[in-house]
Parts: sequence; C-alpha cells; structure tokens
Amino acid sequence: MTYQGLIQRYGRYLDLPDHTKTISLLEGNTPLIPMPRLGRQFGCELFVKFEGANPTGSFKDRGMTAAISEAAGRAVQTVICASTGNTAASAAAYAARAGLRGIVLIPEGKVAVGKLAGAIAYGAEVIQVQGSFDDALSLVVEITQKTPIALVNSINPFRIEGQKTGAFEICDDLGSAPDWLCLPVGNAGNITSYWAGFKQYQKGLPQILGVQAAGAAPLVLGHPVEKPDTIATAIRIGKPARGEQALDAAHESNGRIIAVTDEQILAAQKILSAEGVWVEPASAAGLAGLLAESAAGRFEAEGKRVVVVCTGHGMKDPSIITESFRSPKIIPSTYNALLDAIKL
Repeated sequence: MTYQGLIQRYGRYLDLPDHTKTISLLEGNTPLIPMPRLGRQFGCELFVKFEGANPTGSFKDRGMTAAISEAAGRAVQTVICASTGNTAASAAAYAARAGLRGIVLIPEGKVAVGKLAGAIAYGAEVIQVQGSFDDALSLVVEITQKTPIALVNSINPFRIEGQKTGAFEICDDLGSAPDWLCLPVGNAGNITSYWAGFKQYQKGLPQILGVQAAGAAPLVLGHPVEKPDTIATAIRIGKPARGEQALDAAHESNGRIIAVTDEQILAAQKILSAEGVWVEPASAAGLAGLLAESAAGRFEAEGKRVVVVCTGHGMKDPSIITESFRSPKIIPSTYNALLDAIKL
C-alpha cells in the first residue's frame, strides 16, 4: 500500500478522538541511517534517526499532523503556537494544508532565518514578542484559554501522540528498541513522547541520554533559566513545558539528562556533516552528549545498538555555516587551471 502518513500507519496506537480529520503531508517514515565509521569509535552499532527528512525539515511534523487533525475535526478556524522556529514552520504548514488560519509567536530576534522563512512561506501570521520563548508560550496559553483559538504547542497532548511514532519507526526498522537513545532536550516534548512510544510498543526499552545546551539547561541545573543562551536555537528554552516528564523518562529508563557546551555541539555538527548528514546545531546535541559521556568514561557502548535522534535539517539554521564561509577560489575556465587548483 502507498504510504499515507503517520495517522494512517500508526493510528491504532494513537489516542486520538473520533472526530479527528486526518491532515497529512506524508510526514514520518524518516531514514534510520547506519553510521559504521562513527560506531567503530565507540565499539557499537550506531544509527542516526534523521528527522530532517520530514516535510518541513524537523520532527515537529510528527506531532503537528495529530494536533492539526484533531483541531480540524472539531471545526477550529485558527491555531496558534509559540516557537523558537521549528514548531512555527510545522504549524504554519499543517494549518495551510487544513485551510486554517495559523498564528505563530516567536521571541524577538531569536529565531533562525531558515525557520522564520518557513513559517512565512506557508502563510502564517508571525508575531515577535519582546521576551523569551517562555514569555511567548505564556501568552499563547492565556489566549487559547479565553478564545476559540486552538493551541498546538507540545503541551497539547495530541502532539505527544504523534511524536510517539518516532519510537515505533525505530523499533520497526531495528526489530526492537535500541540499547541507548540519545537526543536533544529543549521544551522536552520529544524525550517525553519517545519514552511513551517505546513503553507502548512493547519491543524493548532503551536507556535514554537527553542532552541540553549548557546555556539552557534547566533540567540539569534543577531550576528554570531566566535568560537561556545557546547557539542551538531549537533548544534555547529555560522552562521546559514537559520538564518533569522528561526527568521521569530519563530516570525510568536508567538514563540521564546532561548538558554540553556550544563548542561541543558545533563539533558534533561537523562530525555528522563529514558523514553526509547535515543537521541544525541543536540536532547535533545528542551526538555531542554521546561523545562527551564516552570521553569521560561514563558511557559504555561496547557491543550495543545506539540511536542518535537528529531532530532538524541543517537548512533550518544555515547561519553557522554561512558566517564562516569564504568565497570559493576563482580560476580560468581551462583544464590546466583546474588541474592546478585541485593539486593532483
């Protein structure tokens, strides 16, 4: 049967109401890419779950198909979200697909241009808020409590239902759950949903290594961060909406949540690029955490199967690359000039 999206494939596992009207962009079904060279460094079988292959370039599409489908099914006319970028693009795309009005609130000057462009391209109304993501989320919650507008941030339970499918796909591809799952942690919806998905699918449970950026690590510090600061914009969140659930997931899995520096994140991004997988900085946090824990002797991967979830495509935040880009060398259009330039 032709692939028809996540709700069609996994609907029997998703707790969605009967009124749900499926809105899909054929999200999901993303590749689980073997990383044999990297795996040899750790002595493990290593894979990257590349969520950048989703329609809007990030894992957010998994939850958004469920949230928008539920909202469309009860005749909602307008949806709204607060976002550091990826949720904005996804909400805008699925709202457009459903013929709904989409509104996204972003923290002023804090969203990567590739993500902002996506939200605009899909026709959303973009509003900048003077403050942080957490300030924007508070406004979104308040307005949806007082008006018929539907909230589609990850505090919407249907978002978690859709995002569980990432765990289902990994189990289907591997035949069982991996030994370890490493992934970034921002607003904490993804770690929460993966753990819920593995528990529900009953094909084994991984240990989870959740990774925050050092400048935005409230779950590591044990308290909210008023002014989160990291180059990894997708996880620049100081008060995760599902923080307690994320901590529970790490604890129940016999795993942990750690923090890594921006320098470690960018180094991991380069390592992935050298393997042909270009991700936005935040998406490299899972690998950065794996590298840091392994170097410190706190991660025993020998003989294990490890999956690193890369949550968004590099095109989401290309500024890191373009800022250090030097114009290519210019040569005459002759064979000898080319031969000299490539120095064979």
